Parts: sequence; C-alpha cells; structure tokens
Amino acid sequence: MRASRVGPLAGLRVLEIHGIGPAPFCGMLLADLGADVVLVDRSTPGPDERDLGRHAVTNRGKRSIALDLKTPEGVSTLLQLVEQSDALIEGMRPGVMERLGVGPDVCLARNPKLVYGRMTGWGQSGPLSQAAGHDLNYIALSGALWYSGQPGEPPMTPPSLVGDMGGGAMYLAVGLLAALMHARATGEGQVIDAAVVDGSAHLMNLLMGLKSAGQFSNERGRSLLDGPHWYRSYRCKDGGFITVGALEPKFHRVLIEKLGLSGDPVLASQGSPGCRPQSHQAFAELFATRTRDEWCALLEGTEACFAPVLDPDEAAEHPHMAARAVYTRIDGVLQASPAPRFSRTPGAAGAVPQRGQHQHEVLRDWLNA
Repeated sequence: MRASRVGPLAGLRVLEIHGIGPAPFCGMLLADLGADVVLVDRSTPGPDERDLGRHAVTNRGKRSIALDLKTPEGVSTLLQLVEQSDALIEGMRPGVMERLGVGPDVCLARNPKLVYGRMTGWGQSGPLSQAAGHDLNYIALSGALWYSGQPGEPPMTPPSLVGDMGGGAMYLAVGLLAALMHARATGEGQVIDAAVVDGSAHLMNLLMGLKSAGQFSNERGRSLLDGPHWYRSYRCKDGGFITVGALEPKFHRVLIEKLGLSGDPVLASQGSPGCRPQSHQAFAELFATRTRDEWCALLEGTEACFAPVLDPDEAAEHPHMAARAVYTRIDGVLQASPAPRFSRTPGAAGAVPQRGQHQHEVLRDWLNA
C-alpha cells in the first residue's frame, strides 16, 4: 500500500475490472475515500473511443495495470491479485466473468474473504438479465422515470444520475462496504448483485409512501412534489432559470411576501390542485419580468426556498459552492471534490492514471513480484 493513501478506507484493496458507467464511478468513490483501487485495464493497444485520457474523472485516484483476460497469463495474474484483495468490482453482462474464468466461484475459492461486487442494469437474474440496455431503459422499467416531465408529454430523458449513479454505483458502494464489514467480522466473503432497476426502484420509496397516503398521484403534475406553482423551475427575463421549493406553509408565506403577492387569495393559500395551472401561469409571467440575478438578489438566502439553476461552471464559482470547495480542478479538468466529508479522515481526489501506468508498482506492492 502506498503511504500517500489517505481517508477512512485507507488500507482497503479493491480490484476494478475495466468497464463503463456505474462500476467505475463506484471505484472512484472508494478511491476518493482512501481505498487502493487497482483498475484492471485492457492490454489491447490502439485508440479507444471510450478512453477519455485525463478527462476520465471516474478513474481518478486509481492505479492502472493492463491484463489480457483472454489469455491464461492474464487470468493467472488477476487471480494472484484476487488473493490479496478485499473486494472486486465488475460491470460485465451476466456470465462474461465466468466465461473468462474469473467468476465469483473461482475468485472466492482463491480468497474466501473476498467481496465480489457485480454491477448491471437488469440484474444477474430475471427474463431481461441478458438484454442490452442503458440508464434510460432501466429507470423506465423501475418506475423512476415516470414523474420526469410535464402532464401529457413524454417523460424527459434525465442525465444518468438517477439510474447509473444513484440507483447503481451508490448501491454497489453501500453493498460492498456492508459486506466488507461482515467479511471482517466472520471471514466470509460474498457476492453483491447490484442492479440499476433494483436501486432506482428503492429510491422511489419516499414517493411510494406519499402515494399510499394519497399525496402523490400516478398522473404527472398533480402531486405534492410534481407540479405545484410553488415547487417548480421558471424562466427569467434574461433566459436564465430559477427554482422555488416553498413546500411548507411557513416557507410559502415568505415566498409570497417577497414576491408581493400577499393580496392574492389563491396564491397566498397555495391553491387547490384545480387552480394550479392558472397559478403556475401567474408565477411564470412574474418570474419572466426580472433577470436571474435580480431574483437572486431578492430571494437567495431567505426562507423562501430558492436557488438559481446553474450550469456546472457557474456552480463551481458560486460563493456557497466555492466556500465549501465543492468543485476542484485536477490536470485542468473541472470535477466535484470527494464527498461526503470526514472530520478525522478526509478523503482526497487523485490524478487519472494512464493505461498500465502502475503495472510494476502494483505487482511489487501486492505480490512482491
């Protein structure tokens, strides 16, 4: 282990099989928190359209070795590394790792304490487990896409934050850490089946509770967090956008007072669902009369539950985000800093490795080769 590793997971050894999407993101999260994550890259030379070089932020802080897992030599080296690992992450379609000869049964036979993390969209079992798919498909099937969009319109295609990262990578990370605690207590490793359909459905449980209580509807735009004029985004005079989220009555009163609408009985009472289209139109017309910065000057930092809609470059420069150093630049690439924050063992973001950069270093450190 390199002495430079810092964070609450310092000392943890993780093998990550090269892939795309949520599995590398999970590896980045563990590396940010101090784990020694060794990325097992493909050994095939030549251009790779998915190779972003120094821009591959989800590879930051990892060490890279290059192995050809289609050869006995590559498999042998990987299994030797498995013997020294605490966890392994892979994001292949079900059955691929088994065909390569490095599936869970083989790896756990070599290292019974190993936590073997598997990341897929559909899961390791079920009728669709072998089907192709991407984030949008997974969250569509799980129900997580349903409330994204306006009434009568197709759901909007969100960024991959809800599915791949939220329902996938984060659940894989939680599963790995939970299983690692069990392995350290009992000496027993196990396999983690993390699927985006599972995780993104699990993320819906708050809304499921609201739905059961009658506060959420299957009809978009008719529910508590889904369309009221006081919980939406709006276009401003300059083309910028702002958000208001004055959900609770006490915050709504502040918003109404700040907007000078206390004399409007419908808006001041938050309105019934039947009045919301007209109320939304009134808010839209009002917010279109000033620029985003003018609304910020009036509402930001108040109890009105307000925030401007910022692009990532703007977000990095916002006074609150800058004060917390939420964003950073590494090798000229803007990226978010490690999260969450630890009082005693803070994490750190490292550089993005080149393919095979740490071949000899990792073999020396892990295998004494």
